[in-house]
Amino acid sequence: MSKPYIICHMMTSLDGRIDCAMTSKLKGVEDYYSLDVPTTLSGRMTAEFEMALPGKFESETKTPVNKFTFSKKFDAEGYEVVVDTKGTLLWEEQIDCDKPLLIITSEEVSEEYLSYLDGKNISYISVGKGKIDLEKACEVLNTEFGVERMGIVGGPKINTAFLEAGLLDEISILLGVGIDGRAGMPTVFDGLAMDHDVTPLSLIDVTKFDSGALWIRYKTNN
Repeated sequence: MSKPYIICHMMTSLDGRIDCAMTSKLKGVEDYYSLDVPTTLSGRMTAEFEMALPGKFESETKTPVNKFTFSKKFDAEGYEVVVDTKGTLLWEEQIDCDKPLLIITSEEVSEEYLSYLDGKNISYISVGKGKIDLEKACEVLNTEFGVERMGIVGGPKINTAFLEAGLLDEISILLGVGIDGRAGMPTVFDGLAMDHDVTPLSLIDVTKFDSGALWIRYKTNN
């Protein structure tokens, strides 16, 4: 299958927590941006918190598109990819963007929402019955949008979805200098079945920064 080289790149506390408000206070947060990837992908919750406009798209007819389709509005060196299965997030119009938005939905998304994205000059891929077909979406990102290298920078749900689909080539962890310790905080991966086996990894490299943070890179065995 043709796809980008995909890296899950996260900053964590020493106890493996990834809450953004917490990691922003850790020594080493500035070192997180050492990874050079022109295209990044976030899940809906991360995008809603960090990028999207307030509110939720409400479809009047709720007629699903019910087919694979995509629309490319820009040729770019990199994209801000957002996974939004049902098409609910609101966005500013895209004009002359260095890193334009690209929304990935399932085929259950409403025709109205895709028309809304067209009106905002936003690229999209709609693929998968019931849920997004991540494998096919990655193929389209590579073959139609020219994405060769992509960083997954979302939360545990989207990270785990890519892990479970066998699409991750590398795990990149920036270990910040501090401990969270609070109960119930999100981790890099979460939600797999209890009988799911351990995912084996191979160490690529470890870099120590002046801040005391460690950048640890692993290759998956896919």
